[in-house]
Amino acid sequence: MAKKSQTYIWQFVLGLGFLSGLWTSVGIDPQAVFLNTLGNVVYTFYSDPTVRSIFLILPTILIIISILSAYKKGRFLGLISVGMAYIAGLVILVSTKTALVFLTVAIISGYLAPKHGLVKKLTAF
Repeated sequence: MAKKSQTYIWQFVLGLGFLSGLWTSVGIDPQAVFLNTLGNVVYTFYSDPTVRSIFLILPTILIIISILSAYKKGRFLGLISVGMAYIAGLVILVSTKTALVFLTVAIISGYLAPKHGLVKKLTAF
């Protein structure tokens, strides 16, 4: 069970939540930069408007898949932990202490999220 929680924390809480919030606070979206560059290269070789529209829709599809995966593995508590980690990434440049509090709570709830039986017992859901 600890392996499942550790994977959830690294992939979703820190990867999806905290790093996304950090990139948002800095003002850079590496996924958009990468997909835009890749789209330009592909469009240079194959100039079909359909290909260009796929690269415009792809970031939205990827974020939906990420959120659905986080929900599938951690349910509602998992989504809350990802959201708290996102907030921690957003506020880290403004208040480091507040960000560390949010990140700590997000990691603790992310640790509990994949353990559905424990969460059901604790919250009576």
